[in-house]
Formats: sequence, structure tokens, C-alpha cells
Amino acid sequence: MPEQKAPAKKPAAGKAVKNVEEGGKHCRAPKCKQPVRAKGYCRKHYLGWRRGKVGDKFRYKMCSKEGCRKPAVLAGRCAEHKKGAEATEAAATAPASPAKT
Repeated sequence: MPEQKAPAKKPAAGKAVKNVEEGGKHCRAPKCKQPVRAKGYCRKHYLGWRRGKVGDKFRYKMCSKEGCRKPAVLAGRCAEHKKGAEATEAAATAPASPAKT
């Protein structure tokens, strides 16, 4: 009795993804022609967006201090810079001790 081969699997209906060459969508990052994964970005740029390194709209609000990319906790600052602001405010409002003579 000859062996029967299983029929080849067909892609699920509605699950077919168009390649970029076939007219499918490509990443919205400049000069990137990879297929879209999520949020209009390819896999590489989507991970960058999640980390806050790609795009104008970030996943969450960032610290307002220049160069800090940590998530904002309160008043637009991360936990580290919030503590620094509180210490500066406390020092500014504390009464100066009288000079000893």
C-alpha cells in the first residue's frame, strides 16, 4: 500500500500578510522598508518606540529634565529628579541660621 502524504497546509483566511513588494504597508520610520508589526513600525523600530527612542509620541510621559528618559512620576519628573526638586525646595524655604559672633 503506497504511503499517502498529508495535504499542504493553506494559510488561514484573513491571516495572509502582504509583503512590502506586493504593496503591503511598510515601517513609517525614515528609509525603512520592513513590513509593519505594530503602531506603524517594523519590529526593530517598534521596540525602539517602546523604549522611548523612536517617534514623537512616546509610550508614556517622560521626565522633563533634559536627557532623562525615565517615566514621569509626578509633575513631569521621574522619581530621581522629583527627590532632587523636593530637596532644593526644602533648602530654599528653610530659615537661615543666625551667624555666630
